[in-house]
Amino acid sequence: MPLHFPPHCVKTAYLLITLNLLLTSCAQPAAHLTPTEPPLIEIQIENTPAPVPASGERDLLFLSIAENGYAHLFIFHPQNQPLTRITAGEWNDIAPALSPDRTQLAFASDRSGFWDLYVMDLVTGSITQVIDSPEYDSAPSWSPDGQWLAFETYLNDNLEIAVVNVASGETIPLTQNRASDHSPAWAPDGRNVAFISTRGGDSDVWLANLDLTGDDRYQNLSNTPFASENHPVWNYDGSQLLWASISQTVGFSGLYIWNSADPNRAAHWVGDGGIGTWNVTADKVAAVVNAPNQSFLTSYDLDGNLLLASIPLSGQVRGMVWGFANVPVAMPNSYVQAAALTPAVLWSPAVTPGAAVPDQRWYVVPIEDVQAPYPQMHDLVDESFNALRLRVILETGWDALASLENAFVPLTTSLEPGLDEDWLYTGRAFAVNSLMTNAGWMVTLREDIGAQTYWRVYVRTSVQDGSFGEPIHNAPWNLSARYELDPRTYEQGGQYASVPAGYWVDLTSLAAAYGWERQPSLPNWRTYYKGARFSTFALTNGLTWYNAMRELYPAEALVTPTKVLAPTLTPTNTPTNTPTPRPTRTPRITFTPSLSPTPSFTPAPPTATPTPPTVIP
Repeated sequence: MPLHFPPHCVKTAYLLITLNLLLTSCAQPAAHLTPTEPPLIEIQIENTPAPVPASGERDLLFLSIAENGYAHLFIFHPQNQPLTRITAGEWNDIAPALSPDRTQLAFASDRSGFWDLYVMDLVTGSITQVIDSPEYDSAPSWSPDGQWLAFETYLNDNLEIAVVNVASGETIPLTQNRASDHSPAWAPDGRNVAFISTRGGDSDVWLANLDLTGDDRYQNLSNTPFASENHPVWNYDGSQLLWASISQTVGFSGLYIWNSADPNRAAHWVGDGGIGTWNVTADKVAAVVNAPNQSFLTSYDLDGNLLLASIPLSGQVRGMVWGFANVPVAMPNSYVQAAALTPAVLWSPAVTPGAAVPDQRWYVVPIEDVQAPYPQMHDLVDESFNALRLRVILETGWDALASLENAFVPLTTSLEPGLDEDWLYTGRAFAVNSLMTNAGWMVTLREDIGAQTYWRVYVRTSVQDGSFGEPIHNAPWNLSARYELDPRTYEQGGQYASVPAGYWVDLTSLAAAYGWERQPSLPNWRTYYKGARFSTFALTNGLTWYNAMRELYPAEALVTPTKVLAPTLTPTNTPTNTPTPRPTRTPRITFTPSLSPTPSFTPAPPTATPTPPTVIP
């Protein structure tokens, strides 16, 4: 189709987007998607010079940050706008996306009881629902003309990509594939869509060229067999694509930039980060850097130089976008009301009356209706566990913490090798029942942070109609695959598994809201299953393990005894410091050979000497 270039450098592209835009299969579309003939979508595409702020526009970051287990939208700029909440409520608002005209913010929310797409007017704060369906819908990305949104939706038991008309709500499925396709990023040229897919086995960045058909349409941009990519985002003119990567073996985890002018060249590393976004002129990137149990906000230039000191955030970041936006300095009432709210305290410790403990030490108390070898916890953390347990029931629809692999472990009980200083001994930890993994009710995603390996635990919801939880996006890690007699899989400690179907709750993120931290794997976890420690959470309150133990035990009880080696089948001499000499054998007489023989006297045998006869006269 010919392209026309008017005087204002505007060209009109008519994109023929078929129902099998990215992949085809025989799966049937869900009820909320419209099975129509291949639609003709008209998109106005403008040349994209570097943006400049218009009158009243401000340079702002829009973030979705979890607090108290719910994610809300915030605005921020390090110089002129403190971190300010603009939405609030006992629901989640995630994945913000700024419209091309910088006047609207698209996002996903479960405020209606199901995950749908919404659009916020940035000047007035008013919110309009774009999609109303029971299926999960999230991760919106604007078309260049602002008329359509590409988004991820749960269809045919996995995540697919679709588009919706913002004005009419007309929704068209774009992918129908057994892989998990999610996180679309519509390129500024309107002709390409970047997205994340597990069709290659793990989560890679793929590019769909809408001008091609068949298998030639798709290009794997990252192509990293042992890394998991996420959150692709284009710069303002589509010349570069930014994404985040978690590397399992080689290379660095962090943010990478791919150059469309040299598509066959590997993306180059910029800096640490689990989520990244461009500024409006694409000469800086903002990054969310994930520590094991904390997230930080920072910024780099394109050479990786740090531009912003790390700012600690209250919780997990569920999306971020940076740009000029028409947000008035005198913010609308909805923003002001949301900013004024103080998050409620989720729990507070309550001391259980008991017998006096010497030296003002603490003690463990029972946790009710929980199956565990020792269903007890430290008196300062049991209320947090009980509050978390009720929240898990609320979010999943069932009591996933009613049966624990371990809670408190007495000092006289030995755990597995390498776990001598495990937090379970302190009464400040619990281990979820790992049997849920075998039953298909729990999965773990691997996250390598620095030189250590951590895990993100998901629990399946009891109701699978979209009213509980979210679909899992990335491939989980199958720890049991090491036993399949593949040397490479054994050395890696497992392999990626298929993304499970259904709706799940991120137990790791939910536990963090109540103060429970995940624990790192032991260095030998690849060959030692118990060393993975994926099921253990601890509420440390900043204490070291030894100081936490001192809350329960006197110092002399923590002295490490000298280990006595077990007897072996082959007895060995044990050296002892004794003045008593050991008995020795009496040496035997030995003969020393000589070259000159020594004469010796050999007695002759006796001989009879005859005597003359005696004559008798």
